[in-house]
Amino acid sequence: MPDAQAPRLLCVEVYEGKPLSYVTEDAAALLGELGRSALFVPTTTRTREQYGRIHLPGPAPQFAICANGGHLLVDGVSDPDWRAAVDERLAAECAPLDEVRAHLVRTADPAWLLKERVAEDLFAYLVVERSLLPEGWVKELAVWAESRGWTVSLQGRKIYAVPKPLTKSAAMREVARRSGADLMLAAGDSLLDADLLLAADHAWRPGHGELADAGWTAPHVTALEDRGVAAGETILRALIGEVRNPRTSP
Repeated sequence: MPDAQAPRLLCVEVYEGKPLSYVTEDAAALLGELGRSALFVPTTTRTREQYGRIHLPGPAPQFAICANGGHLLVDGVSDPDWRAAVDERLAAECAPLDEVRAHLVRTADPAWLLKERVAEDLFAYLVVERSLLPEGWVKELAVWAESRGWTVSLQGRKIYAVPKPLTKSAAMREVARRSGADLMLAAGDSLLDADLLLAADHAWRPGHGELADAGWTAPHVTALEDRGVAAGETILRALIGEVRNPRTSP
């Protein structure tokens, strides 16, 4: 947009001494309003360390969901009972992380593999040079992982291998159970957000991200054209409007 129309921005994440992530100043005010009027639960695929770099305006959240549902933070501390339940379910339903990680590393080509990482001893991902990634490699990996209880997704420069039971929606339902919430609202833009949006009573998807690129939606999901920080502001206004005047849940 023209410079004169650009919104004022507030930095909410610093990494290695440099500003990295932003919200608009209007969105910052809306976050405060949302946090005071509803149970606001930050939900992310990020590890706890990565989530800790983000400092959102508004009241400190009582709950937060990290590592794609692997950690449920209560007042900033991971709930050990939740993590134990997650570990038990993964052990019963999925191939071990070490087996999946070894396959990823063994089949990836150093010509396009930049990094390989394990997140919170729960899932693995590769950082790749997207332009050099062979066509069909991700699909072949997904077929291999499917029978072992894992899912595979390509998002930007990252290829994620995540156990099927490790979901944000499961953690969201646990928060709802503990808090007594009877209306769940959600927003997200990545493939790993799809289960969260489907589990909510109403949800919003911005015009950027892998879900938008794939044209993904659902009957109760509002697909926005807004992108970036503008989408964040639009979604916050919609969330607050829904909290004030909730529609009949499906």
